[in-house]
Amino acid sequence: MLDDGSSLLVALAAAGLLGLRHATDPDHVAAVVTLATSERPARRGAGRLGLAWGLGHAFTLLAVGVPFIAFDTRLPAAVQNGAEVTIGVLIVLLALRLLHRWRAASFHLHEHEHEGGLRHVHVHAHADERDHLHEHGPQAPIGAFAVGLAHGLGGSAGVSLVLLATVESLAVEVAALAILALGTAVAMTLLSSGFGLALQQGPLSRRLQAFVPVLGMVSLAFGTWYSLGGLGVLPYPV
Repeated sequence: MLDDGSSLLVALAAAGLLGLRHATDPDHVAAVVTLATSERPARRGAGRLGLAWGLGHAFTLLAVGVPFIAFDTRLPAAVQNGAEVTIGVLIVLLALRLLHRWRAASFHLHEHEHEGGLRHVHVHAHADERDHLHEHGPQAPIGAFAVGLAHGLGGSAGVSLVLLATVESLAVEVAALAILALGTAVAMTLLSSGFGLALQQGPLSRRLQAFVPVLGMVSLAFGTWYSLGGLGVLPYPV
């Protein structure tokens, strides 16, 4: 409605804010927090998990969103619901994996030294060393990227596309979508970094044995409900 150029700034700013908020959707937080707890990374490693998730989310959002914006169409309901079910199943699997690791070994703080004399502390489990993924290994970020790919189709991503479709300029729509994806990646990186720090020090690190099974059961229940909601068996809250 504005003709002085300010509409462009409003659209881009709104997209950035929407992206920052989008990272805090419950399904996003449940997946990344459960994955980060299972991998037990330090703050830097947890940030990498969040960034990997954000890049996967951005890839799907742009790969799917740009054609839909260009052709002025919407994601079919069956695909949207299928994505929701997939996300729920992934959260359930991550929760079961976390509970399995909790039963297999104790989570506790462990300090060690890397090549070059660099020392750091991270949550570690000695009882099942084969099941431990070091924060510098490639497996965890790849897994987070794959989870992000699924999230790019589900959740409020579809709502974001509908909101962006109200912008009349195709170039602005695409730019806003890219900013939204970037904002989500940045926010998730910061969120997961903060959670990684909480895992390493403070009250949470000292109560990890009690926290892990609670988180696992909550994530398991949430993922089950999310999948059933995607199937239409249970309602999502409005």
